[in-house]
Amino acid sequence: MIDYRGWRHTFKLDPDKTIGDEALEALCESGTDAIIVGGTYGVTYDNTLELMARVRRYAVPAVLEISSLDAVVPGFDAYFIPLVLNAGDPDWIFAPHVSGLKAYGSYIHWEEIFTEGYLIANPEASVAQLTKARPIADSDEAKAYAQVAANICRLPIVYVEYSGTYGDPELVRACRAGAEGAHLFYGGGIRTPQQAAEMAAIADTVVVGNVIYDDLQAALATVAAVKGVQKQR
Repeated sequence: MIDYRGWRHTFKLDPDKTIGDEALEALCESGTDAIIVGGTYGVTYDNTLELMARVRRYAVPAVLEISSLDAVVPGFDAYFIPLVLNAGDPDWIFAPHVSGLKAYGSYIHWEEIFTEGYLIANPEASVAQLTKARPIADSDEAKAYAQVAANICRLPIVYVEYSGTYGDPELVRACRAGAEGAHLFYGGGIRTPQQAAEMAAIADTVVVGNVIYDDLQAALATVAAVKGVQKQR
């Protein structure tokens, strides 16, 4: 079973985006703690399976963040299940999970399943529009959402998702305070080692995604930046 609590840095790869073999090898051999596979649109069984098979050539842990029941592929080390805390469309809170359990419940190895309390902080992001995410008013509200995830829902992971734009460190810090015993992931808009280091000082795990496809060297540089930062207490 994976131990995500020891992760400081991960890369997130989108099955709907193209990445060459050399670039994939560089990412998988970079020293990152894990590869997360997931996306919002265009994620299919076929492109998820293809990407998993390529990542599986390397020793790095591979995790599927499930966004579509049609793209659930066996063979990953673990599966992250997002529960969108600020979804305006209630179907994105529990309905997909019920459907998934009806279809796959008898096949699930529960020790491989980890639920994320997903807080979507960028209202312009595709995932925000898909889930009709409610805007977060301020840091106090963000902290309260994190407390709901950690203390009411007892979720093991709180994931602050800015998706495409760099986040507000103060809001992320508020989520850190609210998450308490839960593990805090941050993802969104990291394009430089400096940004990666800033968020690594707050969050338990930093997720680097879009910059992989725009500037591979900048993406690779985030690994050392994150690993070199001591997380604030």
